[in-house]
Amino acid sequence: MRSLIDILDLSTQEIDSIIDVAADIMKNPAAYSEKCRGKKLATLFFEPSTRTRLSFEAAMYELGGNVLGFSEAKSSSAAKGESMADTAVVVSGYADIIAIRHPKEGAPLVASEKAYVPIINAGDGGHKHPTQTLADLFTIKHEKGHFENLTVGFCGDLKFGRTVHSLIEALVRYSGIKIVLISPKELRVPSYVKRDVLEKSGTDYRETDSLESALPSLDILYMTRIQKERFTSEEEYERLKDSYILSPDKLRDAKKDLCIMHPLPRVNEISVAVDKDPRACYFKQTLYGKYMRMALILFLLDEKQKLAEKKKDNRRLIYNRICKNPNCITSTEQELPQIFSVVNEEENICRCIWCESAYFSFGEK
Repeated sequence: MRSLIDILDLSTQEIDSIIDVAADIMKNPAAYSEKCRGKKLATLFFEPSTRTRLSFEAAMYELGGNVLGFSEAKSSSAAKGESMADTAVVVSGYADIIAIRHPKEGAPLVASEKAYVPIINAGDGGHKHPTQTLADLFTIKHEKGHFENLTVGFCGDLKFGRTVHSLIEALVRYSGIKIVLISPKELRVPSYVKRDVLEKSGTDYRETDSLESALPSLDILYMTRIQKERFTSEEEYERLKDSYILSPDKLRDAKKDLCIMHPLPRVNEISVAVDKDPRACYFKQTLYGKYMRMALILFLLDEKQKLAEKKKDNRRLIYNRICKNPNCITSTEQELPQIFSVVNEEENICRCIWCESAYFSFGEK
């Protein structure tokens, strides 16, 4: 049985296959209208969502299936203190596949280890968002025709932007990719993304705080909003919220075939005047996301029928540390073991397996 917690759970060949199915669904929707007849999708959304939740629901309905679930934590037994693990076990008895959105990083991974059905990570805190990445990849493939030899700029909140982290992980597996990271210093990409993804893969990347200077070289511009809900300081949010605003005048020196993307919702980081520009792809991106989720549901339900071999975990693990990330699922999940994987032997660095965002020296407690 397969789940999708991280975009790296899928090989590039599997991603290409899912994209092909999504493209076929887009061309021939009637051929897929009964593929999930008699199947149920549970949408467990512990934090607000519009596009992701409705996209999942529309995907399952258009496959002929049914949907059950909730759209906020207070509507669930989590409000009474039920753990993520217990919720996953219970809901496994009601549905054939489960999509989870949760504010705590690592929550879908916890669910996947207890559930009896496939789990889809629909976003966990500022951590991962693999189904948005699938939508992003479909958008790039549909608009550009390929993934290789593209220069991709990420602009805005790169620290808390889970869509950014997941898409970077996906793109570095293709040849000739160049990454430009555009953000204020307070919202730069986390060190683990640079160390374990960009540098480990040998990807050509650079950091800048200037959108204007970066634009002329870009094939893809991936804009993100400054996420107020991720800040602990209102003052810091107010200072950074208007860091980047894309307007028609800033696009004058951009490539004619630039693809402008955004995971949405936007606030004011893309002027509405840009919507008329043929290079704006963010609304098409949401539609592509529905087709990719339809293809993913079919893929995982098919995989559920197979006796898939469990991947051997060759990581060196240590257990005598405590994760200091307050947004890690270990801060709330009852008796969840604190486990860290070694990511750099020479520098004595390890990483929480649940949230991935914290590094600790073996010599510290």
